Amino acid sequence: MPVDCLEIGQTLTARIAGEVDHHAAKDLMARLGREIDAALPQKLELDLGSVSFMDSSGIAIVLRSWKRMEQLGGSVSLRKVPPQCAKVLRAAGVEKLIPFVD
Repeated sequence: MPVDCLEIGQTLTARIAGEVDHHAAKDLMARLGREIDAALPQKLELDLGSVSFMDSSGIAIVLRSWKRMEQLGGSVSLRKVPPQCAKVLRAAGVEKLIPFVD
């Protein structure tokens, strides 16, 4: 699963591409965890613009990232959320915790 991370100041942007499903979840969670722990950002932006499919594993990834950022006193936002991903995330109530932007 391709994920590119860019750190600018206290913001870490993670651009995720491809399918976010149970096959990719473990590696993606590990990679995001490492990136967050290395950067210790105040803000994490998950750019989902290139995600072609998301299932409940994507919810777990987003919530785990949110929980880690809460521990660090930071925040998370979701950018460029495709319609299919938005449907999955909204069904789980994620939008009540994490803002969708763009």
